[in-house]
Amino acid sequence: MPGPSGTGAVTRSTLRQQIADALRDEVLAGRLQPGQEFTVKEIAEQYGVSATPVREALVDLSAQGLLDADHHRGFRVHEYSVDDFRGMIAARSLVTDGMFLVLIDDRRGGPDPDDPRIVAALAGVRRRGEEAQRAAAAGDLPVLIGYDLRYWRELAVLFGNRYLSDFLHRLRVQSWVCTVQHLRRLSDLRGALWSGHTELVDALARRDAAGARSLVDAYNAHSLALIERLAGDDRG
Repeated sequence: MPGPSGTGAVTRSTLRQQIADALRDEVLAGRLQPGQEFTVKEIAEQYGVSATPVREALVDLSAQGLLDADHHRGFRVHEYSVDDFRGMIAARSLVTDGMFLVLIDDRRGGPDPDDPRIVAALAGVRRRGEEAQRAAAAGDLPVLIGYDLRYWRELAVLFGNRYLSDFLHRLRVQSWVCTVQHLRRLSDLRGALWSGHTELVDALARRDAAGARSLVDAYNAHSLALIERLAGDDRG
């Protein structure tokens, strides 16, 4: 029995991922706002594609917690609460604490800071951090989010494993979606966003677990205080 060529499946799978990525970017940019509803047909017409890859992409984003599915009305952008954000921060802390353990326990197989491949990888992560810091200073949220997500994903691979990396990436996407829903209330983001990326990667390169943990704790406290203040202002 002849095997399938796979061309159609690969094409559809690629299209499915492209649509999911595009819609995720729309949510992260705040162009698709919390509670906004849409149907498979509307998205398919917007992108000029068939309904099947669109439906698959929307189901994927629902599984990631970014959309809510309503079998009668289609899909809508999930609206996160401040309590949701607190839960994300707590979960992120558990993941990063696990990453930091490899710095103080050689039995966990942490990266060798003298390995040229690790040095090169850290240099790449640091460049992502520099770009993220520049975007934070300029208040350029879309650019910051792009570099920040890549920065943390690469750090998690170096100091954890790909399973940790995937889980942390999902948490960070959700965190940014929640954050964007509140940050859109600010007209000027310059100076309001955390920008300790290079300090953190330098601490990790020195195997300074205490310093890295202190930086992440300060980052989490800053993020939570900002969201709580903006949510309070909105209620007021």
